[in-house]
Amino acid sequence: MNYIVFGGSKGIGLSIVEGLMSQGHSVWSVSRSGQAPMGVEGISWDATTDDTLMGIPDLIHGVVYAPGSINLKPFRGLKLDEFRADFEVNAMGAVKALQACLPGMKLSGKASVVLFSTVAVQTGMSFHASIAMAKGAIEGLTRSLAAEWAPQIRVNAVAPSLVNTDLAARLLSTPEKVEASGKRHPLQRVGEAADIASAVLFLLGEGSDWMTGQVMAVDGGMGSLRS
Repeated sequence: MNYIVFGGSKGIGLSIVEGLMSQGHSVWSVSRSGQAPMGVEGISWDATTDDTLMGIPDLIHGVVYAPGSINLKPFRGLKLDEFRADFEVNAMGAVKALQACLPGMKLSGKASVVLFSTVAVQTGMSFHASIAMAKGAIEGLTRSLAAEWAPQIRVNAVAPSLVNTDLAARLLSTPEKVEASGKRHPLQRVGEAADIASAVLFLLGEGSDWMTGQVMAVDGGMGSLRS
């Protein structure tokens, strides 16, 4: 089967690409750098500036949109341009990606989409106003498209907490910060890319064939438990 992973050059996206490859699928990785593992078709595309997406296959069985941002500041310190930038990469980038891939997904007759939210949408967190607003739009998009595209195309989302990737490097730059962040979670650790990739692979696969319009929390218990 043919899968397209946006943001597939590193972090969670790369882990998803590797997981799909291990299952024997054909994978296209879309990122600003265009870098991709051997055996994967790499496509250079910037979600914030590029409208046209070239090089994707005619037939598409699944799409993952993984690009994101972590912009944590007090509300009074956030400039309007920062809100716009977060919304562009997280929400509008997903819209452009899905519009480009829709014809190929329709052609497949049965496809699955996985988008990315954050634990901060359903759990109010200080300093998350910009990213929570942008990812809140993703949750709305997930449910709207799930209704509009059923039954041919399923649309779900994953809502992680803090994950140990390059994107979170500033927040996890020392062992002490990693330990402190881990202790905030009931499961006593931060997430790893493989934790999130496993959930995405499930949502793409036949095991979730009766799921659509759902936002799956993969957050170490952060969103629903208090230890």
